[in-house]
Amino acid sequence: MTSLRDAAMNSKAWPFEEARRVLKRYEKAPPKKGYVLFETGYGPSGLPHIGTFGEVQRTTMIRRAFEIISDIPTRLFCFSDDLDGMRKVPDNVPQPEMLRANLQKPLTSVPDPFGEYASFGDHNNAMLRRFLDTFGFEYEFISATEFYRSGRFDDTLRLAVERYEQIMEIMLASLREERQQTYSCFLPIHPETGRVLYVPIKHVDKRAHTVTFDDETGREWTLPVTGGNVKLQWKPDFGARWAALDVDFEMYGKDHSTNTPIYDGICEVLGGRKPEHFTYELFLDEQGQKISKSKGNGLTIDEWLTYASTESLGYFMYQKPKTAKRLWWDVIPKAVDEYHQQLKAFAEQDTAGKLANPVWHIHGGKPPASDMVVPFAMLLNLASVAGAKDKSGLWGFIRRYTPDASPEANPQLDQAAEFAVRYFTDHVAPGRVFRAPSGTERAAMEDLVARLRAWDGGLDAEALQSMVFAVGKEHGFEPLRDWFTALYEVLLGASQGPRFGGFIALYGIDETVRLIERALSGAA
Repeated sequence: MTSLRDAAMNSKAWPFEEARRVLKRYEKAPPKKGYVLFETGYGPSGLPHIGTFGEVQRTTMIRRAFEIISDIPTRLFCFSDDLDGMRKVPDNVPQPEMLRANLQKPLTSVPDPFGEYASFGDHNNAMLRRFLDTFGFEYEFISATEFYRSGRFDDTLRLAVERYEQIMEIMLASLREERQQTYSCFLPIHPETGRVLYVPIKHVDKRAHTVTFDDETGREWTLPVTGGNVKLQWKPDFGARWAALDVDFEMYGKDHSTNTPIYDGICEVLGGRKPEHFTYELFLDEQGQKISKSKGNGLTIDEWLTYASTESLGYFMYQKPKTAKRLWWDVIPKAVDEYHQQLKAFAEQDTAGKLANPVWHIHGGKPPASDMVVPFAMLLNLASVAGAKDKSGLWGFIRRYTPDASPEANPQLDQAAEFAVRYFTDHVAPGRVFRAPSGTERAAMEDLVARLRAWDGGLDAEALQSMVFAVGKEHGFEPLRDWFTALYEVLLGASQGPRFGGFIALYGIDETVRLIERALSGAA
């Protein structure tokens, strides 16, 4: 029998492929620091969004995969670049005027517009940590402010001064000529105004480890680069952080991919070994545009969790990370149902199949059994016709369809029923558009009513589906998909839905007859 480690070493699941690349770094000798370090970065210029969560989720999947194929200990750092100056006011936060008055100050020096934390950076860091803790991630949080000011970064910053020309050579090669004239990898933090200054550096003292510059008023200042007096521009900071922490793996979005040689080069100039990288495609909003923290145009983690379980979001994140995906309301029901399909398949799979199943990676190898005897999409349609205001309005139908089910015995289903009512109310009901049937459609629906009245096959979803199928075929629908589309558009105000036979079995024979008759009478 194939061992778990042997199967993992041959698995084509992308987390195992990435884990094997990390392991290869240490095929000759284990890491001197005693562990393999995975890192994710976060720019707290706005409220955390699902893309930020996705980095930690996916990195955790690779970390767990690594722990199957290696006995080397691992750590995961979540690094927040909260010493960065606030360059613009986010669109989705209160007190914009107050924030505008603090532009260019480090995020941890900007007052919290929500009035809950010591600073805007602290607020956003807290939001990130709360979101990550909701999912039970194991991580160590590092604030750039603390990293710089505590002295943990000082050795690397001193080395950056000593190798200033080499760093600048890498950076200047990537910049337009106009930008080259004023660029410096060091950004002083003004001793009086507290603002992060984008000013030319007049002198770099390699012995004293200081930089000299003129501020906006023309006054000259000399500051040590250590102790949080100066920060690195974000691209040099990326590579310097890798060197300082000895990072082994970091993933980032496709928009960073052209900077990879810069990050790597600076890491190596500062005595580090470049980590393994993984570039993922970006998440898109409803219009196909990149989602942005400052615009707030994508779904937030809280919004997803209002309508579906944490595990369904994990499933969405697992799927094809190198393919751009729309991240909008309509992806939630599909993710929920596909997640439970994979849960149900897991128990019957061999070791290789289990390791290739997304739920193995979502649950760290120990996925629960699924108790979803009714798909989420079906619950949405049931909420539509039942007029349910809460989940209790669905349970009468569910119990009749599957008498052994109950909120106690089926907690996942019970949770999904509550989510379905909420999702239907907020995102389906407002967009429903009912239409009258055509002559052919009316005749077919009247035939369906007659057959349902005479039906004696019980609540057999497959048998009912076959009967509905036969009605459409006999009335000349070609393709037959048009028949099912007509049923949903006329009866539910939607152009698609789950298998109609399953819907009848769940909603009930008599109830479906009345639903069709109301629609045919124009009362839908």
